[in-house]
Amino acid sequence: MRIFDPHIHMTSRTTDDYQAMADAGVRALVEPAFWLGQPRTNVGSFVDYFDALLGWEPFRASQFGIRHHATIALNPKEANDPRCAGVLDVLPRYLVKDGVVAVGEIGYDSMTPAEDEAFATQLALAREHDLPALVHTPHRDKARGTERTLAVVAESGIDAGRVVVDHLNEVTVGLVKESGCWMGFSIYPETKMSPPRMVEILKDYGPERILVNSAADWGRSDPLLTRTTGEAMLAAGFSADDVDRVLWRNPVEFYGQSGRLDLSDVAATAPTFEGSSIMRGGG
Repeated sequence: MRIFDPHIHMTSRTTDDYQAMADAGVRALVEPAFWLGQPRTNVGSFVDYFDALLGWEPFRASQFGIRHHATIALNPKEANDPRCAGVLDVLPRYLVKDGVVAVGEIGYDSMTPAEDEAFATQLALAREHDLPALVHTPHRDKARGTERTLAVVAESGIDAGRVVVDHLNEVTVGLVKESGCWMGFSIYPETKMSPPRMVEILKDYGPERILVNSAADWGRSDPLLTRTTGEAMLAAGFSADDVDRVLWRNPVEFYGQSGRLDLSDVAATAPTFEGSSIMRGGG
């Protein structure tokens, strides 16, 4: 099975995670800029972080045969801190770099005026730099937050097909599908979305424009739940081609819109199956 995790925070993970992911079939990933767990107090700390996402992490991933890409942005949570406002001014110099395949994570945390401004500004930057956008939906008041998110996306003028709205669930998936945006789902051990629930959503909505990710970070999360979801799909009667579409071809299609997706050394890796179950470590 070949896997492209379209949303995972490897800065928070160990080299053991990289090895386990490679063994499970992960061949490529996208790491979005996000909140590190405590406030950053100046723009320079973001600059160092962005540099690491584009330098150190791709090197770390390459040691395990995994291709690493990134998305760059001021995340919604820190958009509320006036000390971070200057980050918006440094983003353009990063959005032109080869390893950057989208603007993200952007969107809402608490749906404040400051988040409104940062969201709209960064959608404009995505249009200016001809990049897709990765949008984070709030953890609280999910339905209202998703409706507001889609309204801002529509107002921005960005093509809906170049936007993925992430962290969806059964309540919000229909809204996003109707909008024409891509639908993102984060598979977690206890929260957000589980493999069995994801399978039911795929049965109801089909595999088109769906991205399945682990969103693994410093919290309780599992970087192998993309594979577990693929196995659950097969057990539920989905074909090997369906699994490959959801776990590989869909993220390639979405992030490929950036014109910067480089899979030259991994794209030829084909999925390997035996009967109705996935061969462990195949790829």
